[in-house]
Amino acid sequence: MSSTTGRALGILLGFTADRLLGDPRRYHPVAGFGRTASALERHLYADSREAGVTYTAILVGTTTVLGLAAERLTRKHPLLNTAVTAAATWTVLGARSLEREAETMAALLEEKDIPGARDRLSHLCARDATDLEADELARATVESIAENTSDACVAPLLWGGVFGVPGLLAYRAANTLDAMVGYRSPKYENFGWAAARLDDVLNLLPARACAALTALTSGRPAGAVRVWRRDAGKHPSPNAGPVEAAFAGALGLTLGGTNDYGTYVENRGTLGDGPPPTTADIRRTAALARRVGVSAAGVAALTALLARQARRTRTRRGAHGEWKKWV
Repeated sequence: MSSTTGRALGILLGFTADRLLGDPRRYHPVAGFGRTASALERHLYADSREAGVTYTAILVGTTTVLGLAAERLTRKHPLLNTAVTAAATWTVLGARSLEREAETMAALLEEKDIPGARDRLSHLCARDATDLEADELARATVESIAENTSDACVAPLLWGGVFGVPGLLAYRAANTLDAMVGYRSPKYENFGWAAARLDDVLNLLPARACAALTALTSGRPAGAVRVWRRDAGKHPSPNAGPVEAAFAGALGLTLGGTNDYGTYVENRGTLGDGPPPTTADIRRTAALARRVGVSAAGVAALTALLARQARRTRTRRGAHGEWKKWV
């Protein structure tokens, strides 16, 4: 088995593990990374961009080096490389856990347990849920499923397809730091700037791929693309905008509005033409996210095959050029 096939197979196996098992309930590596990041923050924190750049560079750089070491140590052992790729893919994905949170929120709202749903929303996003009622909780859930389908599924898969284990681990490190310190709050506006901007850059292409896959798998491709093109720019995030707009068009809903995050309030524009989400739309959104994830896994595996073939072609052309130069 070639290393190309091994990477593609490892991604598919890791995706399957996430679908069947979800996140590890104990000793999750991402949780361990988060604890390390919190400890380092206590030592490095300062209200400056420079401190945040150092913090982000250390954590993302170290994680990338670990991924490169794993690739190098296993590159001559295809089966081991496949296993390492599968383990890394399973570790960084959060699609099944996202779906479980959607199911939990839907069940709480169906039971009209508003206090329980308010408490549970923190598992999906950082909004202040103190005064949210059922429909606003449903909107927050639908929007969080859409955005996290890109962040926790499509983006890591695509970076893994292109760069293997280093791509998987580096992306998850950057995205985790953005979730921890990438806020516009007084404390993190400067310190979290580097993590937030790095996450923006790493998600530029995956977010648009997620929007495209949403359109292709929704059964309403024209509506999804129309709302994506028209409304994505209303959202303050360059990456959440296309994804949430595509989901809005695909589901025939209107998303967006004013969100309260406790320390600041953000207007996310109005995306779509239909009615606002209700509890019934949560399961529809989760089903669409599942189809997007399956499609993304296929695209990532194909990307792994094509990326390796492209590198081999460049290597052969370079070798041929050197031969001609010396003849």
